[in-house]
Amino acid sequence: MNRIVSLIASSTEIVCALGLESQLIGRSHECDYPPSVQRLPICTAPKFSTEGSSGEIDQRVKERLQQALSIYRVEADLLKQLRPTHIITQTQCEVCAVSLKEVEQALQDWITPGTEVGERGATPALIPLAPNSLSDVWGDIQRIADALGIPERGRALVRKLQKRMAAIAKKTERLAPGPRVAAIEWIDPLMAGGNWMPELIGMAAGANLFGEAGKHSPWMTWDALVQADPDVLLILPCGFDIARTRKELSTLTAQPTWPALKAVRERNVYLLDGNQYFNRPGPRLAESLEILAEIFHPDLFRFGHEGTGWVRI
Repeated sequence: MNRIVSLIASSTEIVCALGLESQLIGRSHECDYPPSVQRLPICTAPKFSTEGSSGEIDQRVKERLQQALSIYRVEADLLKQLRPTHIITQTQCEVCAVSLKEVEQALQDWITPGTEVGERGATPALIPLAPNSLSDVWGDIQRIADALGIPERGRALVRKLQKRMAAIAKKTERLAPGPRVAAIEWIDPLMAGGNWMPELIGMAAGANLFGEAGKHSPWMTWDALVQADPDVLLILPCGFDIARTRKELSTLTAQPTWPALKAVRERNVYLLDGNQYFNRPGPRLAESLEILAEIFHPDLFRFGHEGTGWVRI
C-alpha cells in the first residue's frame, strides 16, 4: 500500500482524481480540495506572513529570496513519523509551493541507509513535478500514476480531461478571432498570466495579449496594459480567491486611466478564483476552461460557474 504525502495542492487533486485519496497520509498547508483532504496532517508552512496586500506579500517574498532564504518550511519530524513511501513536490516555482530542494534538505537528516520502503528511516520516492504548459500537466498526471503503480488510470484521466476541453475548443473554433484578453495574475506589482493560461485563453477563442504559453508569468506595466486596451480584463491573482481579490481592486481602480479602459467602459472586467482553478495545474484546469468559455461566450456556454468561479464587476 502506498503512503503518499502531497506537498502541492494540484498534486493532491491529481491523487484524488486517480482514486487514491485513501492512500494520502499528509498534505501541504495549501491542499484544501477535495474538502475531505483537510483531515490530513499538514507537513509544510510559509516562513513569512501571507496576510496583507499583494504588494506587501511581494515585498516579503523578495526580501527572503534576496537573502537566499527559503520561502517554506517542511516539517521534517512529522514526515519522519508518517513514514511516506512517496512524496510529491515540484521544481516549477520556489515561490508558489515547497520545492524539491527544500524536501531533500528535510529528508537528509533522518534517512537510514539500507531500510525498506515504508519502514522507519526508509527513503521515500520523490516525485518532482514541473508544469509549464498543458502538455506538462498531462505528463505530470501520468508521472504520478506511473510512480504509484496505476499507469492505466493515469492515461484514462488524461483522456477524460482532454476530451472535455477539446469539446469546448471545437465549439469555439468558428468564433475566432475572439475578444482581446489581458489576464492579471498578480496585482502589485502587475504580472500577466503565463504557463498554461495563454493556452486556456486560446482554447476559449480569446486572443491573449500578455504572457507566452509554456513560459513563466511575466511582469508587466500599467502603461503597457493601457496601450493594449483589452476587450476583456481577467483578474486572478495567484493564491487569492474572489473575495480577497476584490479587496485588492482599489490598487487598479485608483489608476487615473482605469475608467478609460475599454474593458472597464463595457463592463468586461472579471474577478476569477485563481486559487481554486487557474493557479492549480491539475484536473480542475478543465473547469478553468469552462469558466473562460462562459465569460467570453455567454450565449453559447453555461456551466454554472458564475458566482463561485467568476464574477463580473
